[in-house]
Amino acid sequence: MLPREEAIAKIKDAIEKTYGKRGKMVIEQNFAAVDAALAHLHEVAVPAAATSTRHRPPIVSEDAPEFVKRVSAVMLANKGDLLPVSAFPVDGTWPTATTQWEKRNIALEIPLWDPKVCIQCNQCAFVCPHAAIRAKVYDAGQLEAAPEGFLATDYKAGEFKGMKYTLQVAPEDCTGCNLCVTICPAKDRTNPRRKAINMAPQHEHRERERQNYAFFLDLPEIDRTLVTRLDTKGSQFLQPLFEYSGACAGCGETPYIKLLTQLFGDRLLVSNATGCSSIYGGNLPTTPYARNRDGRGPAWSNSLFEDNAEFGFGFRLAVDAHARLAGELLGRLGGRIGDDLVTALLHADQGDEAGLAAQRERVAALKARLAGIDDADARRLELVADYLVKKSVWLVGGDGWAYDIGFGGLDHVLAQHRDVNILVLDTEVYSNTGGQASKATPLGAAAKFAMAGKEVGKKDLGLLAMSYGHVYVARVAFGSKYNQTVEAIREAESYHGPSLVIAYSHCIAHGYDLQFGVDQQKLAVDSGIWPLYRFDPRRVAAGEPPLKLDAGPAKVPVIDYMKNEARFRMVEKQNPQRFRHLMAEAQRDVTRRVAIYEQLSHLTVPTTAPEAGAAAGEKPAEK
Repeated sequence: MLPREEAIAKIKDAIEKTYGKRGKMVIEQNFAAVDAALAHLHEVAVPAAATSTRHRPPIVSEDAPEFVKRVSAVMLANKGDLLPVSAFPVDGTWPTATTQWEKRNIALEIPLWDPKVCIQCNQCAFVCPHAAIRAKVYDAGQLEAAPEGFLATDYKAGEFKGMKYTLQVAPEDCTGCNLCVTICPAKDRTNPRRKAINMAPQHEHRERERQNYAFFLDLPEIDRTLVTRLDTKGSQFLQPLFEYSGACAGCGETPYIKLLTQLFGDRLLVSNATGCSSIYGGNLPTTPYARNRDGRGPAWSNSLFEDNAEFGFGFRLAVDAHARLAGELLGRLGGRIGDDLVTALLHADQGDEAGLAAQRERVAALKARLAGIDDADARRLELVADYLVKKSVWLVGGDGWAYDIGFGGLDHVLAQHRDVNILVLDTEVYSNTGGQASKATPLGAAAKFAMAGKEVGKKDLGLLAMSYGHVYVARVAFGSKYNQTVEAIREAESYHGPSLVIAYSHCIAHGYDLQFGVDQQKLAVDSGIWPLYRFDPRRVAAGEPPLKLDAGPAKVPVIDYMKNEARFRMVEKQNPQRFRHLMAEAQRDVTRRVAIYEQLSHLTVPTTAPEAGAAAGEKPAEK
């Protein structure tokens, strides 16, 4: 239609017009893509008849459950319109653990493990957004049936001495984001460019690693009661029950959700606000929330954008009501069940995995005794007996929900004294709907509805929650301090009241290669943009300040963080003078906020009321 050179020139003009605001580097990368396509053009001779002996593989494995083969596979083949209404669950409940059958094979390169270099820190497994890299410890005898090429080494630390250790990739589920390689701290002394995790072509290693991963999954999961060191490393020995989601490659949100499922397992209930986390969390035809070998897993549901806090609060009320009913029925049936068992069930210490496992055994014993009792109360107790095991209720959503559209409900829940946990996946923008500014968007960032750069500072959701005094509040960024993230989430869950964890989540909307997401998280903390802290009201009773800062003073200027992201550089491209003004304002805003936190971290809260005279303004008598 056009002469070759003219057509190419028009294409490059369109690229410059479309991406000019993102800077020269982005334009040059797009130009290079055009030039590379032209350089690789070659004629393909089409035979008169098909000569291939290859056949299209089945959509899902023959080992998949019947529902997956009958319904999910049809949808995966883009033929969902052919399914009758009768094919779907009548109550809207959808089977979990189905992403494992959707082998997308989208990564051109996958990470491979070198056990000789590995220091067994498990950081790569921690940051993996799709649970595609996993670590296990197991008895050496399990290796007798291992496929050829399966890698294992002796576990180095003392808690599992004598056991074997393996780090394994899921080759068909990995997205090739490179986060694991970026974060790996272990380097080969003879070749510093080589790490314990290194990228390699997927198609060359797919078949071998597929067999290795299948064997790896069949290895027994570690007994949860044996993992007493619940930090970055220890948490990654617990089975993730959130896997292979459709989130973006390198997503900064999913590692937090995956961690929730590892720490709280099959007693986790998730109320999910509409947004990215609801799309990759419950997007048909597959579901990333999974089940353990006992057939149990997290319960998940999504309501509306604006009412997720109220919806999740209902989870808490329902769980408490069921537990109360179970307690009342135990009281009525105590004589026939056994007073010792009833007392143990009602007063069990479920503060750790050992206590939870013991309670599960008691519930199993209760059900066995109830089976021999012919009574209506016994049948009712059978229905609610599982609520005697402690449940972990989490309200999950993004900053658009928590800071903006659902803030009224969130604030209402925080104002109560119920045991509700809230995880805010803060990308600082409405990521799922195209990148509109939210009240979490930082000063100086460009976004839809703030194209010239946001003039108002980020809303301080954590400080607002702290003002109640009875709310546990934490700000975390796993790329800066992994252990602080794990500790904050565990503290929040153990706190008997409302808790709020605000998690820094890097996002494609920020405008940079997400393999450097952990580096940007560290810069956010080091610049003071994202202070790390934990506000724990329980410290008041010990006479300690409730606010503890987990990161020191700012080490680098704000501009060092902002210059790496297109959302800030777009403003500079459009108006350099305004950019300099906004950067100066951002630096002042950060300095002010950090100073406030520093002051608060030294304030203790009186545990007793002042005397009447002192309350009226009189000088208290000397003692």
